[in-house]
Amino acid sequence: MTQDIETAVEEFLDKTDAALSEYDDGYADADATLRVVRNHLADLREAAEDE
Repeated sequence: MTQDIETAVEEFLDKTDAALSEYDDGYADADATLRVVRNHLADLREAAEDE
């Protein structure tokens, strides 16, 4: 994944907000939500390492 860090942070925040919203609305359980957030965090770390 090659993108600038600002874009990566925006995507992380948007995707994490969406995952938490699904959890808050009862569409996902806590374990599933944590897995999704961890995946997004891994993507963000990868983007940061590419900088």
